Amino acid sequence: MSRIESHVRIESPEDNPVDLLQQSTSLSKQRIKLAMTQGAVWVTRGSNTQRLRRARRALRAGDEVHLYYDPEILAETPAEPTLIADIGGFSVWNKPFGLRSQGSKWGDHCTVARWAERHLQPERSAFTVHRLDRAANGLILVAHSKKIAAALSKLFRERRVEKRYRALVTGDFSKQRKPLRVEQAIDDKEAVSEFSLLDVSDIGKKSVVDVRIETGRKHQVRRHLAELGHPVIGDRLYGTGRADGVDLQLTAYLLAFQCPVNDEPVEYRLQV
Repeated sequence: MSRIESHVRIESPEDNPVDLLQQSTSLSKQRIKLAMTQGAVWVTRGSNTQRLRRARRALRAGDEVHLYYDPEILAETPAEPTLIADIGGFSVWNKPFGLRSQGSKWGDHCTVARWAERHLQPERSAFTVHRLDRAANGLILVAHSKKIAAALSKLFRERRVEKRYRALVTGDFSKQRKPLRVEQAIDDKEAVSEFSLLDVSDIGKKSVVDVRIETGRKHQVRRHLAELGHPVIGDRLYGTGRADGVDLQLTAYLLAFQCPVNDEPVEYRLQV
């Protein structure tokens, strides 16, 4: 089955969005309800559009309901993250390879934020405040109120969050300067990374590198390392990932910042 897009208008408060979408797509009601729970159905009221997760949610005449049905995305099973800390206003997770940082119009059930909404106790809303590549693993923050989401986003925007990664790369990195600071723009935006060698193994064929980033551009660490001639092992976009046959060897192992809940410095670290 290929992708299906459907947009229907609510003409009366008595209209059932599942019935309307079934009529317009011929999908079963069960499939449509499942798509709702997985974040693939949206409702627009005026200028506001948000996910519609409950078939029985009260709608008004004039509301528009949108279905974005991709069977491949909806069939995905989310990899399970590990809870590192629950501060109430935000939580810290160890995101595994394959789990997404944020969803799309086609669904959000395979995101760390949605996992947090469904598994934390007490239950609460979840907001994405920064990204970690789907192919990478490691620490990621999830906010649980708009106020804390705004505060954390401001910290990232103002570069007041220390972010460190550990990468296993190809080649002998000992030939690079120590440490090596890279100021290479990405998509015409400033991007700054600093690399420090930790170890060289396999007779110079692999190196372990510690990474500190000052900016958070998409695929920044991977792109900077690839441009240096030392792509991350397992990188299918910028290296020889398919030949390596392993997951991306890139871990976000440290986050340090001023906690917006308790107003004190905090540091979260994975043992890598």
